[in-house]
Amino acid sequence: MRKTTRLRELIKKPGVIVMPMAYDALSAKLMEWAGFEVVGITGAGVSASLLGASDVGLLTMTEMVGQAKNIAGATNLPVVADAEAGYGSALSVMRTVREFENAGVAGIYMEDQVMPKKCGHFEGKRLVSRAEMVGKIKAAQEARQDRDMVIIARTDAIAVDGFEEAILRANAYAEAGADMIFVEAPTSVEQLEKIPILVHAPIMVNLVEGGKTPLLRAKALGEMGFKLISYSGSAMRTAAKAMQEVLLKLKNEGTTEAFFNRMISFEERNEILGLKHFQDLEKRFSPREGEE
Repeated sequence: MRKTTRLRELIKKPGVIVMPMAYDALSAKLMEWAGFEVVGITGAGVSASLLGASDVGLLTMTEMVGQAKNIAGATNLPVVADAEAGYGSALSVMRTVREFENAGVAGIYMEDQVMPKKCGHFEGKRLVSRAEMVGKIKAAQEARQDRDMVIIARTDAIAVDGFEEAILRANAYAEAGADMIFVEAPTSVEQLEKIPILVHAPIMVNLVEGGKTPLLRAKALGEMGFKLISYSGSAMRTAAKAMQEVLLKLKNEGTTEAFFNRMISFEERNEILGLKHFQDLEKRFSPREGEE
């Protein structure tokens, strides 16, 4: 079964889907190892990983697609990629969709911000018109070659024009044909409770530790009616914290000994990265000693 079809089947099934966000191929492989069914790609995480920069719209479409290709190629799971604001006009969106599709992702989410966009939990966001975003959604649908590729429309309107406008936009995007709606950065439990009732489509919600949205458990969000729950910075920020600590220990004490039991073992790393598989291939296809 194609990954796009598998993602659609998961969305149709009862229950909530928890989707951690990867920023590179290794983090995606660890998410598969942990037993998740879907992997997301965080634009903020990729910006941090590739550029060492905050999520303020510096990442280009080709950079993001390149990372998406690496991530999709590293895991057997369906991958949902951050397509930012579509990287331009409706025509740009058409190219964006095809590039991500060729990279092997199962779905994308795209927001209604003016470029350069900002992280959904930052201040100072600006929106394109409702009509312009509707046009982008229709362009995305027309561009995809695989009709099972999932198009998720995100609105950042809560922070800019308020909750009511966010709901109006969400339903307009659903009516335009988006497969799922992502209302970014609700600021209260009351808003979270209302979104699945007021929006007529499957709903995605994004949780950011320290961000604007209350950190409810996945089960509670599922009971409210959310279908897809993403955790955009959890893996990247935890990894960064661990690297900070081990690097300070090495700098100050000249040893990493205190961290041995906090590291993935040499053997487990090789297992996750498929060393034996590559060694077996090498034995099959490399010439033996004495062969020409």
